Amino acid sequence: MTCHVEIRRAELSDLEAITAIYNEAIETLTATFDTEPKDLKERRAWMEQHDERHPVLVACMNGTVVAWSSLSRWSERQAYVDTVETTTYVRTGYRGHGIGRSLKEAVLQTAKSLGFHTVIARVAEESLASLHLNESMGFRRVGTLKQVGRKFGRLLDVHLLQLMLDDFPNEPPEISSNPTSS
Repeated sequence: MTCHVEIRRAELSDLEAITAIYNEAIETLTATFDTEPKDLKERRAWMEQHDERHPVLVACMNGTVVAWSSLSRWSERQAYVDTVETTTYVRTGYRGHGIGRSLKEAVLQTAKSLGFHTVIARVAEESLASLHLNESMGFRRVGTLKQVGRKFGRLLDVHLLQLMLDDFPNEPPEISSNPTSS
């Protein structure tokens, strides 16, 4: 699959696709510890928590949203203002083609340009592709929470990973603020 991928900030019109991708992950992966599918109202509330400094990005192919990534507050406490958590989900059928990597690079460049100092990722023990992606981009494992989540009848560990953005390459993100027509 060698198609052009457009990465841009998400808009409310992307919410249905973002929700579908997330619900697919809820039902099939340990990448999220949510266990019940989300409706559009719940995901809209989630999206509205993301502001200019905590954006949601989408990856589109031929005008279709195939992946999304977000920067979320690590904590509401003011001392954590320079720390952000990243999450990335790719629709089945589009995984393993570099889309997640391109989106992750864009969201990390965005975090750096927004002045964040460190990025945190939480990755379930069975999410080997996610562990590999994060570690290949400079994230380091800083701890493991043992058996903290139950999904598909199993207790699972969660690895905490951290990237200091001073160590991340300095390249301007190529993100459009408005979708282009295909």
